[in-house]
Amino acid sequence: MQIPPKYIKIALITFLSITIVLIIAGLIGYSKREALLKHTIEKAITKARNDYNLIVKIKGYKFSGLRSVDFQDISIIPVNRDSLATIQSLRVGVKLWPLLFGNVKLGELKLNNGKINLIRRDSISNYDFLFRKKGDDSLKKTRKSNLADLANNLLNQLLYKIPDDMDVKDFDIHYSHNATAFDFYTTSATIIDGHVKSTIKVNDSESTWHFNGEVDPDDKQLDIKLFADGKKVELPYIEKRFGLKLNFDTIRTQLIRAKTSGDEFKISGSWSINNLLINHPKIASNDIIIPNASIDGDITVGENFLAVDSTSTIHLKTLKAHPFIRYTLSPSKIYELKLRTEETDAQELFNAFPLGLFESLDGIQVAGKLQYDMNFYLNKAKPNGVQFDSRLNKKDFKIVKWGKMNLEKINSPFVYTPYEYGKPMRDIMIGQSNPDFTPLNQISPYLRNALLTAEDPSFYTHKGFVLESFRKSIITNLQEKAFKRGGSTISMQLVKNVYLSRQKTVARKIEEILIVWIIENTRLASKERMFEVYLNLIEWGRNVYGIGEASRFYFNKQPADLDLGESIFLASIVPRPKSGLYFFEGDGSLRTGLRGYFKLIGNLMAKRGYTARDTNAYGFYSVRLKESLRRGTVVDTLLPLDTLSTDEEFIAPDEPNFFERLFGKKKTDSLKNKSDQISADTTKNLSRKEKRELRRREKELKKIQEQTN
Repeated sequence: MQIPPKYIKIALITFLSITIVLIIAGLIGYSKREALLKHTIEKAITKARNDYNLIVKIKGYKFSGLRSVDFQDISIIPVNRDSLATIQSLRVGVKLWPLLFGNVKLGELKLNNGKINLIRRDSISNYDFLFRKKGDDSLKKTRKSNLADLANNLLNQLLYKIPDDMDVKDFDIHYSHNATAFDFYTTSATIIDGHVKSTIKVNDSESTWHFNGEVDPDDKQLDIKLFADGKKVELPYIEKRFGLKLNFDTIRTQLIRAKTSGDEFKISGSWSINNLLINHPKIASNDIIIPNASIDGDITVGENFLAVDSTSTIHLKTLKAHPFIRYTLSPSKIYELKLRTEETDAQELFNAFPLGLFESLDGIQVAGKLQYDMNFYLNKAKPNGVQFDSRLNKKDFKIVKWGKMNLEKINSPFVYTPYEYGKPMRDIMIGQSNPDFTPLNQISPYLRNALLTAEDPSFYTHKGFVLESFRKSIITNLQEKAFKRGGSTISMQLVKNVYLSRQKTVARKIEEILIVWIIENTRLASKERMFEVYLNLIEWGRNVYGIGEASRFYFNKQPADLDLGESIFLASIVPRPKSGLYFFEGDGSLRTGLRGYFKLIGNLMAKRGYTARDTNAYGFYSVRLKESLRRGTVVDTLLPLDTLSTDEEFIAPDEPNFFERLFGKKKTDSLKNKSDQISADTTKNLSRKEKRELRRREKELKKIQEQTN
């Protein structure tokens, strides 16, 4: 197509005219730029004073070249606070092309002799302006947020602040909180042609850190690692503040790509750490060491959700696992979690466990293949629809050699040591040499069936876990907004007592689950033997352990002679054994609040054929505490006097919260003697507590009854 010459001429004239106008505007702007700079800085100083209550002083400033500004002697002081920052000299340069589109990208940053003081005294700090709300956010609240746009903008703002060229010397960051102080002194930090190199002195040469790597903000890529000279990177503030000891050799982060795809923002990266050491009394009783761990992550941010895609891979030594995590904000909050490992050599899986995590399994040798699948889904608006499934699938799995502990000890006589308040009570022989040890066939079938009905109805058919119980526990705890119901089976309770320490830690709970799986899936012990050991070591009262002691303590009977009512009572106190005596009136009869529980357990037992139907509360009215334990009478001599003579045993403990149930409630070393008197108001209050507990257990059992209908 031929363009007429006159149109070409018009286009050239137009282009030249615009160019001349821009040049003239540029010259005018250049001649006025010092005035514009002064106006901009004065405006910024005024805004800092009005919006953040900061006094900003700058001794001198001027342009250096076309795009850079030099500042001299900067100070920032919050009103009525300690000085926040001082900088002797600072040069800042911005990129012109992004500036035309409203984006401020740093092209150059040079800083010499600067210091930032972060000081906190009790609840007052010189940096609290950072958390101060500005203006009226009502419009923001009514406007629907787009998480994808937010994530994109946040990442861009972060990358825009990384300059192409940087030279920082003698820059000190000091943090002080009452008696705690930390200092990070940068002797040198540079970015040259995308290469990052820095040297940071921690606490006056206590340690030297380095941030080294590559950055390319324009292409949204970076690869940075942090390490220390000749030692680990330690974080003493975290240890002092939270009691968490944390150190590592090297930590590395890689941003591979970040882009918008349709309505979603996608980030791909990799994060790794070497020789991570963790120590916290709630996590484990000793150091946990992870030699190397990494995740190749694909993250997707949508309009209303944030997700780690299943294409991501977690690496623990040679073990690979694929996670899927998704959090949806609206219209209701939805939590999704999936984890799947590839089928792997069983020994490789055990070797991948962090060092120090499992004490009793340390050194174990196994054979075969293992593969793990877990699926969790929760819509907070519909908690009853929660989904939970967890399976460790095996192929030709077997134990080749035991580690520190031989799990087969359950099949032979062994010594069990119960603990109270972290102290050992006494050694109990679980075997025929103990006169109180009672073989399973010599324990009343009423007691066996009552306990199974109340605690674990499917004990003889499950393989250590009842997923439906876990699911219902999640529902109950969500509805109650507290840890009201657990999902422990008899197998789990047995393992906790026989093999593990009494420390309430996350590591011990995970180890408990793994040992249960091993015992149940290798048929290490028969169900009958497991139940027999369980009945002979669980607590039934203060310093009362095993059914032999319990039947004699409460009723002066042998376990074989327990009737239906006595059996249901003993089953009822297993969750709270120390409150057993509280359920009795002064004449030795049971308090009426327990009658509904008897009817419920009795009906379930009758339905399963364990007893005949009974309209008289299944032995409730015939239960009588032995005379020597009735209040106001002589105390029995089965146990030391000081463990039985106080009314402490009659007091139902307070409801523990989630963390107390998980990690153990703090207990005092001594008990107050309340045997002198208990007021009528106190007794009434305690009764209400116990009734709440009974109603809770009745509801759980009714659900079990409904499922069997």
